[in-house]
Amino acid sequence: MSDHAHSAERPCLSRRAFLLSGGTGVTIVALGGWSKAFGQGAALKVASYPRRKIGRVSQLKVDQPVSFQYPWKDFHSTNMLVGLGVPAGGGVGPQQDIVAFSTLCTHMGGPLAGQYRGQHKVLGPCPFHLTTFDLTKHGMVVSGQATESLPQIVLETRGDEIWATGVMGLIYGYHNNLAAKA
Repeated sequence: MSDHAHSAERPCLSRRAFLLSGGTGVTIVALGGWSKAFGQGAALKVASYPRRKIGRVSQLKVDQPVSFQYPWKDFHSTNMLVGLGVPAGGGVGPQQDIVAFSTLCTHMGGPLAGQYRGQHKVLGPCPFHLTTFDLTKHGMVVSGQATESLPQIVLETRGDEIWATGVMGLIYGYHNNLAAKA
C-alpha cells in the first residue's frame, strides 16, 4: 500500500506527509490554537517604570562612566551611564552613543563597577567568573560564564537632560524589577 493510501485512512499526518507538506498545515493549526488558548482580546501587561532624571548630555565625557541607582535606591539597582563615543544599540543623544547598564553581572551578581574598558567598549571582566559584556550591542555576553545580556536601562533625552524610563532584562537579585526589595 502506498503512503498516499495510508494517509487517506489516517486521521493524523504521517511523518512523511508532514515533511513533504513542509509542516504548513500543522503550523496554521498551532497558531490558531494560541488565540483560543489565550482568548480573543488577551492584553499584554506593560510594566510601568518610574521616570527619573539621571544626568545631562553636556556633562558626560566619553568613556567616563557615571554611577546612578534605578529603578530603586538600593545596591541591586546600581547602574552606570556612559558616553561611548560610538553609536550603540539603545543609545541616545546626538551620536546615539549614550547608554546605561546594571553594574551587577547576570551570572552571580558579581560587581562590575570600575570594570569599564573604554578602548573596547566593554564592561568586565566580572571578578567572579570573568564574564565581559559588549556595551555597543545591548550588553551581550562577549566571554565568560553568564548566559544573559547585561540589563540595559532604557534612556530618553529631553534637550540636555537624560532620563531613565525602563529596564530591558532582569536585574540580578530581583524576581521582578519593579518589586521593591524588603
